[in-house]
Amino acid sequence: MAQAILADSFPPVKRGLAFSVYGFTAIVAPSIGPTLGGWITDNYTWRWIFYINLPVGLIALYLVYKLIEDPAYISRNVGRSLRVDYIGFGLLAVGVSALQILLDKGQEDDWFGSRFITSLAVTAVICLVTLVIYEWFQKDPIADVRLFKHTHFCVASLVMFMVGAISFASTVLMPQYLQTLMGYTAETAGIVMSAAAVVLLFELPIAGQLTTRIQGRYLIAFGWLALCWGMYYSTKRIDLLISVGSATRLRIFQYVPLGFIFIPATTAAYIGAAAEKNNAVAGLVNFMRNIGSSVGTSLVTTIIARRSQYHQDVLAQHSSVVNQNFQARGGRSTFDAQQQAAAHLYAELKVQAATLAYIDTYWVLAAAAMIMFALSFLLKKNRLGGKAAVPMH
Repeated sequence: MAQAILADSFPPVKRGLAFSVYGFTAIVAPSIGPTLGGWITDNYTWRWIFYINLPVGLIALYLVYKLIEDPAYISRNVGRSLRVDYIGFGLLAVGVSALQILLDKGQEDDWFGSRFITSLAVTAVICLVTLVIYEWFQKDPIADVRLFKHTHFCVASLVMFMVGAISFASTVLMPQYLQTLMGYTAETAGIVMSAAAVVLLFELPIAGQLTTRIQGRYLIAFGWLALCWGMYYSTKRIDLLISVGSATRLRIFQYVPLGFIFIPATTAAYIGAAAEKNNAVAGLVNFMRNIGSSVGTSLVTTIIARRSQYHQDVLAQHSSVVNQNFQARGGRSTFDAQQQAAAHLYAELKVQAATLAYIDTYWVLAAAAMIMFALSFLLKKNRLGGKAAVPMH
């Protein structure tokens, strides 16, 4: 709704700047969160991560009540009988709930080796496919899937899906690596994450200005190309000797390019949309970004787990008792000494295998960014200077 309010409140020429402010909350806040959460966890208790939402929510409720007004196309319908799409709402709620639980518990329950996960997958597919078919023929659908008839809206939605996937995937990867393999505290790992947010704070207004002067698809393509390079650079620089400064720079390279993707992609989703469609556009675009974040988080945790097992098997083949290097490292003095050496080497082997798994994951993210770079050019050209395109019907 916040994005829809901005689209209603600002003409196309100023939407880029408006969305740059919105972008601060959408892609900078998740980067600041680990620092605040780490500080709260280290100094108080993790429960305060939830309690803190109460005063923030009350302030937001007061501000909405005092400051937000409905646009004319909504206010003129106030008082009329409201038709609620209960069937669409039910299909959406059940389908998305099943999908979210599937993504959250999939790796833990061995994915489709679990009857529970398989049941969730079937439920999600049936409900979401039925939702699309049902909503396509509704006059007032809860999800206006007919917007996907337009190629540029499909591409913009895909871009936002990938923004959610990669931004949250990288937000999971770095602190997890620093805390589990490098021994960082939650607060220190959070500080590493927040440096990119500070850079984005200055970048987003610039990106917002550029949307009125440069074709949005060119900005998006540049952002994906820069993100691909950042992920590729991470595969070369991440290791068990990385310093705090190096980790901070890596995080900046991984996250800052998203500013050049998020704002023009958000703006592109509204090209040609009538004012009455702003709510529908905002709902679907943000839905795609949120689902992308869940998919990205689930994907990277699965890749890390599976690739860690693979690399552990490969490394173990070179750590057998008949290997001369292993014998030299383990010693031959006593049985107890050999057992202790074997235990130490196994622990080291698991850490090395996990590091290689993180590198593999960054390779996957780099490849995904390169694919999105190519797809960026499918977006429709926007008219610079704020002239609106022909409305979608």
